[in-house]
Amino acid sequence: MPELPEAETIARGLRTTVVGERIVGARVLRADILREPKRRFAPKLRGRTITGVERRAKNVLIRLSGDRVLAVNLGMTGRLLPFRKPPRGRTRPGHPAVRLRFASGGVLIFDDTRRFGTVECLTADEWNERAERFGPEPLGDGYRPDDLVRGLARSRAPIRSWLLDQRRIAGVGNIYAAEALFLAGIHPRRRADQVHPQEAAALHGTLRDVLGDAIRAGGTTIRDYRNADGEEGGFARRLHVYGRDGDPCSRCGSAIERDMFAGRSAFFCPGCQPASS
Repeated sequence: MPELPEAETIARGLRTTVVGERIVGARVLRADILREPKRRFAPKLRGRTITGVERRAKNVLIRLSGDRVLAVNLGMTGRLLPFRKPPRGRTRPGHPAVRLRFASGGVLIFDDTRRFGTVECLTADEWNERAERFGPEPLGDGYRPDDLVRGLARSRAPIRSWLLDQRRIAGVGNIYAAEALFLAGIHPRRRADQVHPQEAAALHGTLRDVLGDAIRAGGTTIRDYRNADGEEGGFARRLHVYGRDGDPCSRCGSAIERDMFAGRSAFFCPGCQPASS
């Protein structure tokens, strides 16, 4: 599932390609991805100009004239693909769900194989109200180690589950939680309130480092993710534990293990991330 680095990479790519475009048509090909009635969606977009592209948590936000926001959650396999002219043949996306047509002749297509993504046009106030439900941005200048220390101290949840809770911290998913916990030497099942302040401070640093490195690499492609240019992310080759169960740890040589809890796989090194400390 695309996480913060993938959504950020897509948002940055779209800023250079669609900002300034005026929408002259909006066609919904798969209405099940909409979070509002189809009949209301397209009229909200027609005639509006794209004024900016941002990210909040795992969502890509396309700012529109008239104080509107097109909020896109990529789900598991969603892609936002801009084209200077309508694609044909091999360049045509295989699972288009929403297609925006621009006055310039270009198009922006939301393509989603499994259709777990969502698209919705909101007023700025409606989006701001929704955005307040997310936790702080881990890469924000105002997010300090002490913030993470205090947050963990108030929860008995496993630390991996805490990191995946978007109400506690925004944008972190299974890939980057696994990598940050490995680098900080914390077992994914450790209770959040049992993570020592020094460990929490280290986790704050490793989480920011991993997310920043992944953004610079263009995100992580395991299967479906592509950036706004249709290219794969390059961070997969730098993963230490995620998806590497059975492989030797790059640090100590122990076999990476996979553990299932809370309905998700957790990957860790038993040597570098002891179950108790």
